[in-house]
Amino acid sequence: MARIPSIKRRRLTPPATDGDDTSPSTLEHENETSAFFKQASGWNLEQDYESRPRKGRKKEKENTRLPIKTSDGLVQQVDNVDEVHKEESDLEWLGTEQSEVEAVEEVIEKLKVPMRQQILEAKEEMARIALMLNEDPEENVGAFKALAQFGQSENTTIKKLALATQLAVYKDVIPGYRIRPLSEEDMEVKVSKEVRKLRAYEQALASGYQLYIRELAKLAQSGKGGTSRDGGPSLGSVAISCACALLTAVPHFNFRGDLLKILVGKLSNRKVDADFAKCRETIETLFQNDEDGTPSLDAVSILTKMMKARGYRFDESVLNTFLHLRLLSEFSWKASTNHIDRPSKEDSGFEAKKSKDKRVFRTKKERKLLKERKIIEKEMKQADATVSNEERDRMQAETLKLVFVTYFRILKLRSPNLMGAVLEGLARYAHLINQDFFGDLLEALKDLIGHAETGDGVEEEQEDEETTRNLTREALLCIITAFALLEGQDAAKAQATLSLDLSFFITHLYRTLHALSLNPDIELSVKSLYLPDPNAPASTDNKVNIQTTTVLLLRSLSSVLTPPLAARAVPPLRIAAFTKQLMTSSLHLPEKSSIAMMSLLGRITKTHEKKIAALWNTEERRGDGMFDALGGEVAGSNPFAATIWEGEILRRHFSPAIRDGVKVIEKNVLGLR
Repeated sequence: MARIPSIKRRRLTPPATDGDDTSPSTLEHENETSAFFKQASGWNLEQDYESRPRKGRKKEKENTRLPIKTSDGLVQQVDNVDEVHKEESDLEWLGTEQSEVEAVEEVIEKLKVPMRQQILEAKEEMARIALMLNEDPEENVGAFKALAQFGQSENTTIKKLALATQLAVYKDVIPGYRIRPLSEEDMEVKVSKEVRKLRAYEQALASGYQLYIRELAKLAQSGKGGTSRDGGPSLGSVAISCACALLTAVPHFNFRGDLLKILVGKLSNRKVDADFAKCRETIETLFQNDEDGTPSLDAVSILTKMMKARGYRFDESVLNTFLHLRLLSEFSWKASTNHIDRPSKEDSGFEAKKSKDKRVFRTKKERKLLKERKIIEKEMKQADATVSNEERDRMQAETLKLVFVTYFRILKLRSPNLMGAVLEGLARYAHLINQDFFGDLLEALKDLIGHAETGDGVEEEQEDEETTRNLTREALLCIITAFALLEGQDAAKAQATLSLDLSFFITHLYRTLHALSLNPDIELSVKSLYLPDPNAPASTDNKVNIQTTTVLLLRSLSSVLTPPLAARAVPPLRIAAFTKQLMTSSLHLPEKSSIAMMSLLGRITKTHEKKIAALWNTEERRGDGMFDALGGEVAGSNPFAATIWEGEILRRHFSPAIRDGVKVIEKNVLGLR
């Protein structure tokens, strides 16, 4: 049976009477108010206020430590250190959390700033710091570290700007002397405030400069050369450019060896690009501008170590940098037959006597001060001379020793791509070689020519070599080098004292004349046989090992037939044999080579016209028998048994220059017009 809900009854309020408000709500309100006042009478409000927690500052505890008296005479109150540290340790977690939050907020703010705006702000800030350093570097020592921090940026553009800015700053503020590191004894010595300030600046400059060079070395070794994605130079290229600029501008300052290692590290690669050419040109400039010899010695030492470590496998242009050295002959006095250049009177400390009109009256005290000032200036000039003449000569001798050791080692190894450069270098510095080594060097050159005649040892070369040996060019360079050994010295005395015999080189040159005249590539050099590399950097004024075979042949013939010091010592038989062979070879040579050969024969006939006049006149023939044109010996060819019939053919040559050359030769010999 379902449950029936109860009926809700409504409460009826009796109507209010006039003058009496006795509604239920009013009665309830009166009852609550009376109850509140009854309870409030029992409250203890003062006790409740005392027990309430305070939100103000904590009460400072009383300091129980006594005051102390400092060395200046002041009385100071010392705080409780333990309590301070305790309060700081309690809030360490809050500070760490707050710093992390601030760091995250800074990263978010940086991400919101556009990249272009970041670069602009960094550029302005670096310009401001650089301006401060240029104005007063001693007062802004910390600016070096501020610039170095920009170099640690993740933005490549900002990093490049930082490297360039540091380069400009260091080039301006680096002094003209090396900074010596301070020892412990120097630190203990009491110095003035100015000296202490200068020491602090110099040490900050040296440390900042060292960090900068280390950053350049790290970027240069990264291997990221060439151009970047935005079309500009990469970080590696910028670092190499900065190192080259520093080495050129301040080669005297500290950490020169670190800069040289950056450049030599790039030169050790076989890839020749713009950075490679820049490093090579920088070292050549260093060699040319070096006056005391110390930077050149450091550079040559590092280069020779690199060459030895690489097994003498590097680009030929690196070895050619040695030809830019200012060696011992550069520093000798320039003399002539009439006078010798001597230092002026002002340099030697003597002044010319002044006329009476130009004399200035000075008191005794002024004359004394002037005399003391001159003494001080003289001492300052002596102090400015960093390296004496003896020390400079010693440096140059050590440099020359390293260069020749490298040349001789490459000669022993017979590296194909370096033989031309080595022989050119030996010919250039032959007058500086000690006469005691002439015999060994000539034997090495004879060995090379012997290999050129037989062709032995060429097949044994490694297959991975990029270039092949040109034995003909090597043989001609050996002949030039052998005769260059005696140039600049007394050739007759050297031959008599050392028993030097150059007949081997003369015979080899005589044997190769016919073969060279039939060579179709005689007017081409090693590098002109191929098309130029379009990606290679612009060529410099390097003229080493690029001469054509014709030029080398003419140089060899000039050394053999027209030596500068002993022209009269050339026997007539040799001149006649070579003249006959050269006239025959001129019939087969190309036009330009034939013109050059006619010019050489013109000089020979002008110098030795009486010795070879019989070749143009059959009635004055001195020899009997027949002329052996194919004989390999000069003495056994019997040249005076022949006549110069080739001149009649060359008179009808299509080239007017050759026809004129023949007329000059006949004029020198026979006096014809």
